[in-house]
Amino acid sequence: MKAPECFDGTKPFKARSFIQSCQLIFHNDPENFSQDREKVLYATSFLIGRAAKWIEPYLSNLANQDPNSLHNSWKLFESQLFTLFGHTNEVRKAEAELDSLKMKEAGHVYLYISDFRSLV
Repeated sequence: MKAPECFDGTKPFKARSFIQSCQLIFHNDPENFSQDREKVLYATSFLIGRAAKWIEPYLSNLANQDPNSLHNSWKLFESQLFTLFGHTNEVRKAEAELDSLKMKEAGHVYLYISDFRSLV
């Protein structure tokens, strides 16, 4: 399975695909990713640029075993990553894209359906 592309935080639309790529790895190898901490540290290894600068202060505190610490909670990590680097309003963006979605004259229905499903 392919490792996720590095995420630098400069392109909000890449936040979701980064998280989804990580989740595919986790689901494919549950023995190595049974703990949230392992998931967060794995994902962190693919952060570069602005995103890496954001996570740096948390990495200096890895000894902290508090389950509510960012590096010990996948949900918190995912939420913070989306808050800081994702689209500020994904729902509104998806609604606008749905409104403008049209099947191309010479297009195939499966492409239209694929585009539609990616937005809902």
